[in-house]
Amino acid sequence: MTAVRICRILKTAVPVAVASLLVTPTLLAAQTDVASGHWEGSIEAPTGPLVVMVDLTETDGTWSGTIDIPAQGAADLPLSDVSVDVDSGAVRFTIGGVQGDPTFEGTLAGGEITGEFSQGPARLPFRLGREAVEVEAPSRPQEPRPPFPYDAEDVEYRNGDVKIAGTLTLPPGDGKVPAALLISGSGALNRDLELAGHKPFLVLADHLTRRGIAVLRVDDRGIGGSTGSTWQSTSRDKANDVLVGVRFLRGHDRIDPERVGLIGISEGGLVAPLAFNRVEPGTIAYAVLLAGPGVPGGELLRQQLRRIAAADGAPAEMIEELAALQDKGLEIIASDMPHAEAEAALRQVAQEQLAASPETAQLSGEDLEAAVSAAVESNLSPWFRFFIRYDPRPALGGLAVPTLALFGGKDTQVDADQNQSAMEAALAPSGNPDVTIRRFADMNHLFQTAGTGSPAEYARIEETMAPEVLDLIGSWIAERFID
Repeated sequence: MTAVRICRILKTAVPVAVASLLVTPTLLAAQTDVASGHWEGSIEAPTGPLVVMVDLTETDGTWSGTIDIPAQGAADLPLSDVSVDVDSGAVRFTIGGVQGDPTFEGTLAGGEITGEFSQGPARLPFRLGREAVEVEAPSRPQEPRPPFPYDAEDVEYRNGDVKIAGTLTLPPGDGKVPAALLISGSGALNRDLELAGHKPFLVLADHLTRRGIAVLRVDDRGIGGSTGSTWQSTSRDKANDVLVGVRFLRGHDRIDPERVGLIGISEGGLVAPLAFNRVEPGTIAYAVLLAGPGVPGGELLRQQLRRIAAADGAPAEMIEELAALQDKGLEIIASDMPHAEAEAALRQVAQEQLAASPETAQLSGEDLEAAVSAAVESNLSPWFRFFIRYDPRPALGGLAVPTLALFGGKDTQVDADQNQSAMEAALAPSGNPDVTIRRFADMNHLFQTAGTGSPAEYARIEETMAPEVLDLIGSWIAERFID
């Protein structure tokens, strides 16, 4: 689950200057030649330079490109809204499909592109040149490399008008095998659950498939090969997508339809019970809930803000101020007031929170207006309004299959003290005889062995998912569903 503040800041698009109609074809060709090709440089982030590599291409007057960010394990990310102004030398492009609309706006001159990088409220200088930049890729020792001792196939299926795309990994052989469908946390995430330079679902799928369990992992709505929109849908829509995936797995000729289960992390741990309660008994064989919510989203976010802020070293007085503003915002979002009234009230709260946070206190003018508008839009989205109101406990009480629930003691996003106890209480009355709940004291939200548990640590930790967690998930499923 991404760290969600009441004012989740997203950058709105900045209008691009229109090239003069008086520019001659000769100048257009010259600027095209200069701008095209490979660029390397860095964004001057507070923690040090963040190396980026950009390739720009012009075809029949239309620009496109890709970007690599080695420190985050990102390669060939598509660029959108790419433009080169042949008159002024202005260059602009955005990393497509990434929350916060990370955007580069600069000027091409003297063989360099220099300017400002923006994502949400952040404004940082960047420079790109033609010379190669030495970069050390983050160490991700658990990330699997080919050749693989199993088969992998790209798959697609549809939930109404929405196409869901993913990868199915299958153990070798001809017999029918058990299967798991992986369910991501909040935000638009790809099939590998790629974030902070890690690919947890790739690592988990590889581990389970080597143990004889087929694994389906998919792109969320609006990311990768899937269509639709994550923010304009809800957790209930996600549960429906899951059920279509279950139907796909149950119909596959290599998969035993009686041994198909769900593994959900964060919001996915909320979606799995929601999906289970919408089908006939026997459709879903088991559930694995990783850092799953046990309380309504609004309660979870209140604790999340405090835990993350404290882990990041914020003073107690600031935490209390931000928490009070969050409470105001959550009350507005959860209310039934007309949209226009809720929007106006939330704008005021967003402005106050931006002023209270050191990261955004200096915003003014158009930047402040863009941040406020984006925060209001995202927090009044169908996904967010459903999430803060939804109580997962009734669905948890309906789980009547073998269930494994894991929590991290240093999780600052889904606090174990708050959510584990609530989940235990919700599961207890069901009489389910096969429920295992474990807490790993030194692990964070991604089940990495952590220091503070702050999301700021995720990228700096080499471990993608602790081996003991991978082993527990694999052995727990194998003991029950592999002959």
